[in-house]
Amino acid sequence: MSGDKVLVVGATGKVGRHVVAGLVEEGVQVRAMTTRDPTEVAAPDGVEVVRGDVTDPDSLPLDDVGSVFLVWPLMSAELAPPVVEAIAKRARHIVYLSATSVGDDEVFHTQVERLIEKSDVDWTFLRAGGFASNVLGWAEAIRSEGVVRDAYGAAARPLIHEKDIADVAVRVLLEDGHNGAAYVLTGPEVSTQAEQLRTIGEVIGRQLRWEELSREAARRQLLDNGWPTSFADGALAYWQRISHDPEPVSPAVEKVTGHLPRTFREWVEDHATAFH
Repeated sequence: MSGDKVLVVGATGKVGRHVVAGLVEEGVQVRAMTTRDPTEVAAPDGVEVVRGDVTDPDSLPLDDVGSVFLVWPLMSAELAPPVVEAIAKRARHIVYLSATSVGDDEVFHTQVERLIEKSDVDWTFLRAGGFASNVLGWAEAIRSEGVVRDAYGAAARPLIHEKDIADVAVRVLLEDGHNGAAYVLTGPEVSTQAEQLRTIGEVIGRQLRWEELSREAARRQLLDNGWPTSFADGALAYWQRISHDPEPVSPAVEKVTGHLPRTFREWVEDHATAFH
């Protein structure tokens, strides 16, 4: 890694900004890529902030880059092949933020992973489970009414703090021994959606209520919020399944970083202002 920069794609995102900060703490030269005006991006001292579009291979700032932390921002992998090819020609290692939903040929994460596997580059996949930050989608309802209306309050999974994903990314970007690894990343404990809402209420000091919707009502709500039909139906089917068969906890965060993953309560404490 000596003398090589790490390119962080999606450097202002939920995970990417923590990857940047973690690499800087380790003394690594970081190039942070964003679609925003670089002069408007707050970054740690010494970080090179550049504009680029991950779907446009000609815009990727790959000079002197040894490793790339890659986030794919689209719900389709149609534009990914030339991007992966461009990165593989210049970098030695791709750390791709994937998801536990890989395996289904229709899932874009699966398609991007296969493109990377076929390229001439070392790779590590971070297959993240449910992001704790997804519950920010409840924030407006919590602030305005104290009621969250959705289906499958019993859907249970070990939500992961974005900082834990970033901690793993930093380690695999800096250390040998992770080539060809696919790490499933989760939080340390399983909780249902209704329990997650209760935890938020405990942290912010309010009595919050889960109101169970029918599957059809929840589906209409997702479609009204702009979800494609296939994604809405897939999400509802998955939430129904994990209501009876919860997602398991993975030991990978502790294995790679040496520390236990943060709890969901810790995540809420870090983001409590969003719910007030």
